[in-house]
Amino acid sequence: MCYNKFVTCYVLERYVQFMISNSFSLYSAKIFANLLKDILYFPLWWYSRGFKQLLVKLRNFLADKERSLALLVWIKNIFRPMYGQYDWAGLIISFLMRFLQIIFRGVIMFFWFLVAITVACFWLLLPLLVMYEIIFQIAL
Repeated sequence: MCYNKFVTCYVLERYVQFMISNSFSLYSAKIFANLLKDILYFPLWWYSRGFKQLLVKLRNFLADKERSLALLVWIKNIFRPMYGQYDWAGLIISFLMRFLQIIFRGVIMFFWFLVAITVACFWLLLPLLVMYEIIFQIAL
């Protein structure tokens, strides 16, 4: 009886060791295959889906900046008098103040637009810059 338990334990222990080693090699191969797939897919993602996601985020960023500046509200109301003053002085002052606000806010919006364009260009050039630096470091 004791011998049978020993053989059963030994066989079970060997089976577990075999399964662990087999699982380790199997999962290592799967992890390596996924890693290789991700490395090869990265440039395609970077210049397609990743760039599209960046453009959507930049569009939302610019829309938020426009909302915070209320530029379209100022443009829509450029000919309305401020404080309900419909005399000539009130109309001229209202127009000039709104015109100056539109110019000032337009310059700020143009700045944020340039920032968004710079980020998009940097996104497109970053992998090329990284590859250049890697090659430059290897060549030295």
